[in-house]
Amino acid sequence: PQPAFDTAADLSVILTWWQLTDGVADHGFFRGLPYRAALLALGRAYRKARARRPGFDERTRAHLEELARLEGERCPSMDRAADAFAALLAGAAEEEPDPVRRRVLEQLLYHLGRWIYLVDAADDLKKDVKSGSYNPLVYRFHAEGGTLTAEDRAALAATLDSSVRAMAAAFELADFGPWRAIIESVVYEGLYAVGAAVLNGTFRKGHRRKQRKAGA
Repeated sequence: PQPAFDTAADLSVILTWWQLTDGVADHGFFRGLPYRAALLALGRAYRKARARRPGFDERTRAHLEELARLEGERCPSMDRAADAFAALLAGAAEEEPDPVRRRVLEQLLYHLGRWIYLVDAADDLKKDVKSGSYNPLVYRFHAEGGTLTAEDRAALAATLDSSVRAMAAAFELADFGPWRAIIESVVYEGLYAVGAAVLNGTFRKGHRRKQRKAGA
């Protein structure tokens, strides 16, 4: 339905705006120039989206500020850092008027956000250790060398899988109409495949091979 697409477009613009704003803060003046340019290009669309979705805009800003605070403090809790990003995505469910469907979407989006944050942390672990950037896995698993032991990978896989199972449980409680098959494939197959590839070190290798083929 068109209203759903309009809502999704507004949420996407708002999320992109705050992601770019975060990029400006993280990259200094010169390296932040591309982010500033993108913000200028997005400004009009962002102002319109913010006017239509002020609550989501404010929640997104607040959650990103909380996440920045935790990262700045080098928060040792993997779950606290992941929760801030998870709550950000879950905030999108507030735009759903039906209370039952809203609860389903909150759970689905919360655990998707948690999964994304932790998988991204695992994928960036070596790079973050090398650059000195914050990564919660360093503190949770004492991975100062930039690698996880087999036991650590199993523990991380278990917590990732628990979030996928929570997503699946929420997914089964709502009717997603024509989107059901796509979401079902992502929840029951795609997330497990990506998570396993990141943890066993084959995700980036496969991505680079695809890039080389595309440029051949």
